[in-house]
Amino acid sequence: MSKFDVFVHIARSLNLIGITPLLMGSVGFERVTGLHVDAQDIDIHVPGDQRGWEVPATENVFQWENIMQVMESLDFTLIDLHEHAFSNGKEMVEFGIIDTLPDFAGIKLEDLEIHTVRGVRFYLLTPSQYLRVYEASSKDSYRVNKNNDKDQTKIQLLENLLGK
Repeated sequence: MSKFDVFVHIARSLNLIGITPLLMGSVGFERVTGLHVDAQDIDIHVPGDQRGWEVPATENVFQWENIMQVMESLDFTLIDLHEHAFSNGKEMVEFGIIDTLPDFAGIKLEDLEIHTVRGVRFYLLTPSQYLRVYEASSKDSYRVNKNNDKDQTKIQLLENLLGK
């Protein structure tokens, strides 16, 4: 099963508890651009406190207890509460907060595009929105240290795709 198929499987269960997730990270990037960047994990953003990491990890993602139950029902185990990261031994899934996008990258939530695949609803960024996210990420010292210039590579790919 591809990482995108794993996302759709998880998103189906999230839809059942009233959550329309945003597919972020490299899996979303690959879906939007058609370019392969060797996604390592699945990044899913869900509603939460717009202050993000300023709020305790057990409180900053809305419906966290329900999300944990969904993930456990899909045979994923919480491996890092701070990162909201789960693993099933094969795939790693991390949850972020969709409500941080306006302050972080200047993307209005009402501008996100809804997509439907196999009856599952989710948001997906456009290439220009991805460019804004990766430009903002490239200025974040935590991400710079963690990602070894992967954001810069994606910025260049997006600029080429967008003709910039």
